[in-house]
Amino acid sequence: MKKVLVTGGTGFLGAYIIRELVDRNYYVRAIRRSGKLPSFISASILDKVEWVDGDVLDVMALEDAMEGIDAVIHSAAVVSFVSSEKKKMYQVNVEGTANVVNMALEHGVKKLIHISSVAALGRLASGGIVDEEKRWEESRVNTDYAKSKHKAELEVYRGIGEGLEAVILNPSTILGFGDWNSSSCAIFKNIYKGFKWYTPGLNGFVDVEDVAKVAVLLLEKNISAQRFIVNGDNWPFKKLQETIADGFQRKRPVKEATPFLLDLTWRIEKLRSMVTGHRPLITKQSVKVALSETRFENKKLLESLPEFSFTPLQTSIEKACEKYLSRLQ
Repeated sequence: MKKVLVTGGTGFLGAYIIRELVDRNYYVRAIRRSGKLPSFISASILDKVEWVDGDVLDVMALEDAMEGIDAVIHSAAVVSFVSSEKKKMYQVNVEGTANVVNMALEHGVKKLIHISSVAALGRLASGGIVDEEKRWEESRVNTDYAKSKHKAELEVYRGIGEGLEAVILNPSTILGFGDWNSSSCAIFKNIYKGFKWYTPGLNGFVDVEDVAKVAVLLLEKNISAQRFIVNGDNWPFKKLQETIADGFQRKRPVKEATPFLLDLTWRIEKLRSMVTGHRPLITKQSVKVALSETRFENKKLLESLPEFSFTPLQTSIEKACEKYLSRLQ
């Protein structure tokens, strides 16, 4: 498998997947929706990529992009907890994945790596530990994003039933150096700017470079019809925010955002958004994640990839903070 197509190549994770593939001497083709390329990846890497304009909803562009491709890493997705973006999110995450699966089958692609999310497994209202054996259950703590990623996985399983070799990756919250105005990178910007509040929940976190490495390693393995949780550490949000603050040598958040306060805040933000037309900073959906206490198991992945080990979250955060600070200088 020498020629690999990456969807979502200008996104946070997609860009690191491209870097990993280029470093391993793959021929990389990537789909982009605009001419802007990620500034957090070296231009010397991005210049080696064959860029194709389009997106996963453009079937004709997707068909052209698949021509002569051996494998696909599908990382294009919309992550949103804003109700006004629900329709677009379902289109990209579900319909877009269906298009990728259909084109991969039509073009005889040898393997598909589908980047899903631990959200697609469903969170537990009572907390607890989630592994690959967990089956989706309707729950009040499942966000629309989670539902869209679950339905996207069903499209991949359909493709597997029709003969497509595919692996599903379920990363937890991905952290690292990127565009801190978007995605999960925004938490670094908020802490740097002096955000004083911490949330009481607990979640799984993983280094972006680790997820990229896992995606390429599983591309090279004779493994199919399997899913793998990609999670480095399970940390309380408070510990995460304190560690980032320490990395920036900023004051740690000291005020706890209680469930009552968060419930009040998302309602106020909803009203503000309706009046101003600006995107709400916090929503009812994002509060669900902030208050949940779910741990994610990574044993299956480590047993399947004995040559791989996760970067300690402390190390990942320190490294990212150092790079963000150097960018600001």
